[in-house]
Amino acid sequence: MKYVIIGAGIAGVEAAKTIRQQDGAGEIRMISTDIHVHSRCMLHKFIAGERDEKGLDFTEKDFFQKYQIAWQKGIRVQKLCPEDKNLLLETGETVSYDRLLLAGGADSFIPPVGELRKASNVYGLRNLSDAQAIVREAETAERVLVIGSGLVGLDAAYGLLERGKKLTVVEMADRILPVQLDAHAAGAYQTAFEKAGVRFVLGRKASEAVCETDGKIHKIILDNGEELPCDLIIVAAGVRPALACLEGSGIACGRGVTVDSFMRTSVSDIFAAGDITGLSGIWPNAADQGRIAGKNMCGVTAEYTDTYAIKNTINFFGLVTLCVGRILAEESDEVHIREDRKIYQRILLKNGKVQGVLLQGNIAGAGIWQYLIKNQIDIRNIKKDIFSINYADFYHVGERGKYEWV
Repeated sequence: MKYVIIGAGIAGVEAAKTIRQQDGAGEIRMISTDIHVHSRCMLHKFIAGERDEKGLDFTEKDFFQKYQIAWQKGIRVQKLCPEDKNLLLETGETVSYDRLLLAGGADSFIPPVGELRKASNVYGLRNLSDAQAIVREAETAERVLVIGSGLVGLDAAYGLLERGKKLTVVEMADRILPVQLDAHAAGAYQTAFEKAGVRFVLGRKASEAVCETDGKIHKIILDNGEELPCDLIIVAAGVRPALACLEGSGIACGRGVTVDSFMRTSVSDIFAAGDITGLSGIWPNAADQGRIAGKNMCGVTAEYTDTYAIKNTINFFGLVTLCVGRILAEESDEVHIREDRKIYQRILLKNGKVQGVLLQGNIAGAGIWQYLIKNQIDIRNIKKDIFSINYADFYHVGERGKYEWV
């Protein structure tokens, strides 16, 4: 059996490992544009100079040798031909497969604002190659402009603070981390970043950006006319699944590659996992999707069910936050808040079921909240303070491991 995996991220790596565990004799080939296996979650540490390329590698020692995986690195897949069960590489080589996994991830999205896409000093931050380019540019750049204040944008800012750069962050929302946090929790991080010297411009967006004679943009004009000088621009305005090689393949796509609960695409013997699917792209979910895909590629039935409880963990300046499920409150929600000088906790309830939880300062006990959200368990019969709920309030029943109230 020939297994081919496009992508060397966490989804592809976990799939390859799982395939080898299920099939000791099959041929496994991994193809990626990356030349180093690396954790996207740690790119800010590379930018800060705290880790080198080897320090970003999350695989075990001699991973490719141990699992007998042939890795073709630094190569782009140009075209997919499902009718012939092969794919064409940019080198002109044709690679055949029996089972194929699409795990090529996603690419940074540079919005069509002025000449952002043309300038040589504008970067996204998605892959190690992006971080390497940012570090090279930062050797001579002093004023850094970050467009977008989500996790990627703040990661970039956090890393460049270690290099002593002057940082400005522009965000079109009225607060930083607008997708991940509510205003109170986001405010704690904004205060910490501002104390470190970062300037935030909120409620604004870039409207003009012109390349000068050196091919670089040296100022951004905002929608209110304000000019922000800069030597280096990092755009953290979202990502788009890497679908270029799928054009004309017949594989169904929506926000990403469409998959069922077994991580199968619309085309026979082709599976997908990770960011390319448009599902939750956080690290644990992508790893789980890769493992599920790997099993099904070997004929071992496994189903991906963790589609409800989206989880993010944030840690800047030693302040840790974990959020699970929905964060933005709706009109019909019950909002429960507990706060003191060390912690901030917020729970959203709807019809007696937990829809989202945000824990800042102390994230102990997060597992119970993830379970309640994922399984939509009605907790209206609970007779104790909602913030004191723990596993001791349940008893275990059934083959699927469901919990019910004692």
